[in-house]
Amino acid sequence: MIKGHPKGLLSAALANMGERFGFYTMMAILTLFLMSKFNITGTEAGKLYSIFYASIYVLALVGGFIADKTRNYKGTIIAGLLIMSAGYVLLSMPSLITTKYIALAALLVIAFGNGLFKGNLQAVVGQMYDNDEFRNKRDSGFQIFYMFINVGAMFAPFLATWVRNTFVSMQGFSYNAELPGMCHQYLDRKMSDEVVNGRFTELAAHVSKDVVPANLSDFAANYLDAFNTGFHYAFLTAVVAMLISLAIFLLTKRTLPDPNTKARPIVSKEEAMQDAKEIKQRILALFAVFGVVIFFWFSFHQNGLTLTMFAKDYTLLGGIFPSVEIFQSINPFLVVFLTPLVIAIFSFLAKKGIEPSTPKKIAIGMGIAALAFVVMALGSLSVPLFKDVQEMGGLPDAQRITPWLLFFVYFILTVAELFISPLGLSFVSKVAPAHLQGLMQGGWLTATAVGNGSLFLGAMMYESISISVTWTAFIVVCLLSMIAMFAMVKWLERVAK
Repeated sequence: MIKGHPKGLLSAALANMGERFGFYTMMAILTLFLMSKFNITGTEAGKLYSIFYASIYVLALVGGFIADKTRNYKGTIIAGLLIMSAGYVLLSMPSLITTKYIALAALLVIAFGNGLFKGNLQAVVGQMYDNDEFRNKRDSGFQIFYMFINVGAMFAPFLATWVRNTFVSMQGFSYNAELPGMCHQYLDRKMSDEVVNGRFTELAAHVSKDVVPANLSDFAANYLDAFNTGFHYAFLTAVVAMLISLAIFLLTKRTLPDPNTKARPIVSKEEAMQDAKEIKQRILALFAVFGVVIFFWFSFHQNGLTLTMFAKDYTLLGGIFPSVEIFQSINPFLVVFLTPLVIAIFSFLAKKGIEPSTPKKIAIGMGIAALAFVVMALGSLSVPLFKDVQEMGGLPDAQRITPWLLFFVYFILTVAELFISPLGLSFVSKVAPAHLQGLMQGGWLTATAVGNGSLFLGAMMYESISISVTWTAFIVVCLLSMIAMFAMVKWLERVAK
């Protein structure tokens, strides 16, 4: 599959595995950690989550500007890996992270490092396909890149969960996703006697080796401490992954292109004016695409927020889905295994002369994303309101939804992602002016940032209105984005030629 592509492609992808590992560690545990550690609602956690995820991508503009100005993409990438590692180290320290604002500061350190790293590595991958030998393989090149970087993401939720659960077990307890919230309710005296003497006591005994704790207040405090400290140590797994990626990048960076070695041609005044007009059209086209994909990321990245909350509050756990965090491994797993199939389908269509253009693929992807939330809305029709679930101390197993609903939703969202994310990166690298590669990759990520900055709206809807209606809101924004993208396809195809 990688035959016929630049030799630096695999090196770049392997160097990006650490960043993806850290990203999916956060996707798996960040919302749960914030709610458990600081006793905050899903809406409050969603706001912090949104700030962090928006910052990750908007700071790519800063990273792209630095790399374009200095023409030192590799040095900027190395700095990004080191700063991200430092941020994860800070987040792993229980004695340091004592307030949500200190936690946010550590998250912003990670975001700044990511901003230096992510867009610039994508720009370097795009530079590999700027010569005639590889130009026609750009789309499949970014799909292969995207597949390999998700290998690390496949294992992140499992390893982070294992570290957390191992520490909880060492303190004499077992894992239960519902208990942290119930422990806070009990300590805050917001739990009814019926729940105290019923579900809370039952769960407390279940995680304490079937022995009812003599003092429920001590149990609640000790369980929260074990649960939260285990989360802190889970963040260390991302540090290890970052250092591995740094080592890979340092050992293989010679295989990656260096813009400093490319001579800039001398052009006439007339050619410069013509180039300026073309550059303007290219930038306008890119901004149009950026505007559309905002709504995809607003919907897609609910997988780490409202979809994670749904897994905790409404989904029957057990079997191959023993914990909430494991659902976050589905997406990268499917990215790795579906990418060769998607590439094969596009190759088949290309041989028949009917392969959709990159803009059409992105539009189709928006429609597929809408379909995922249609499935989610239909599967959630029978569930009670979130506030009713809280009042009853959690939903009994008999009323919970099969975990396969979330699996199939993640499956459909992953297919949509494969039509949008790697191909969007390819489109940006193809259309962006040569001297603005880093900045325009940062622009793509800034569009992601705007979508991520709105994620908390999903949590607000989740906690205040019907769950099924919440998913319907995402159906609407995905369909509107699909329509807008199809309306621009011919113009975007002309610009991309």
